[in-house]
Amino acid sequence: MSSELTQHVPVLAQEVLEWLRPAVGHTIVDGTLGGGGHARLLAQAVGSSGLVIGLDRDTIAVEKTAAALAGLPVRAIQANYGDLPEILGELNVGGVDGILLDLGLSSDQLADQERGFSFQSDGPLDLRFDTSRGVPAWKLIERLSAEHLADLIYEYGEERFSRRIARRVTEVRRQAPIQTAAQLARVIRESVPRRRDERIDPATRTFQALRIAVNEELKWLEIALRRLPDCLRPGGRMAIISFHSLEDRLVKEAFRNDARLEVNTRRPVRPSEQEVAVNPRARSAKLRVAERKPA
Repeated sequence: MSSELTQHVPVLAQEVLEWLRPAVGHTIVDGTLGGGGHARLLAQAVGSSGLVIGLDRDTIAVEKTAAALAGLPVRAIQANYGDLPEILGELNVGGVDGILLDLGLSSDQLADQERGFSFQSDGPLDLRFDTSRGVPAWKLIERLSAEHLADLIYEYGEERFSRRIARRVTEVRRQAPIQTAAQLARVIRESVPRRRDERIDPATRTFQALRIAVNEELKWLEIALRRLPDCLRPGGRMAIISFHSLEDRLVKEAFRNDARLEVNTRRPVRPSEQEVAVNPRARSAKLRVAERKPA
């Protein structure tokens, strides 16, 4: 990733401020620091007497964003948001006033040609946020049988052509390994019929499934939904932005069934038409918010 300023535009930025209610002196956690768009707004709201603790599994994002937010009350840490209780213990922070998770990719990650998040990338098909852990997506594709690959694509990508894609992937890899995003995207496009009016690339759901798998995203979200409410002070709020139904379903059910929380958003908050026009990646965003009940 280049050293230029971030390209990322924070999704539902004003809505996050409205629902999370950061105030001067508050301590807020941005568990998905990314390009730092939300963290900047939160830091400006809490002021010099407050603190924003920014976490991200992506070392590159943490380093770049920490530099971009220098001078603001932001502590950027390379860590998984599921480990927040331990992080707060290390910082001697007893509780926080708000927690934000934005579960989408940042524009900076999509622009990074070295890890395969972009379909056009000729770099390695990696897809990991933390490249020091787990296996890259190209290796996963190489190892899995057609049946297991199809199941993965269907379960995590909700792709109805999963079996057709998996069969084609296994046919192609017999001739030569599929090691770049551009290679995989071409294989998928050759496998899936595309309607003229379809807005998303046919490769989108398969890439989503592989990214979720290599990063164990749903597992860590479930862990966070169990652990993070205990990090909130009474009256503190947790706001989560999801981008597909698997995540949103987990968040909805966890908020509804957690005796520690009171749901603030009966229906998810969606981006306005104006925001989607400016930032098309916001179109599938859903924000849900819950508040920690008195002890």
